[in-house]
Amino acid sequence: MSEISGINQVLAEMRRLSAVAEGSVPQATDGAQPSGVDFSSLLKQSIDQVNDTQKAAGKLSTAFSAGDPNVDVAEVMVALQKAGVAFQAMTEVRNRLVSAYQDIMSMPV
Repeated sequence: MSEISGINQVLAEMRRLSAVAEGSVPQATDGAQPSGVDFSSLLKQSIDQVNDTQKAAGKLSTAFSAGDPNVDVAEVMVALQKAGVAFQAMTEVRNRLVSAYQDIMSMPV
């Protein structure tokens, strides 16, 4: 059951980051100024999360290979899949950033 909640948390985080990137995050309606989102810190935080996910999957895989009785094969497989999906998502974001940069650089001034 904890694997499902972990997957749901990753999906919720991906949806939240997507909404922030698209600019569709609801604005504050009570007159309070919304806090600015620094793109570089958001990108660094996302990369750190992917890195942490991959490290955790690697540790679980190593523990399972070493014969740790507390590590289940299903837990290892779910962790490896989460790490793979996170890495693919990060790669896609990088590809789109490079594409956007190239489009901007090819615009006439």
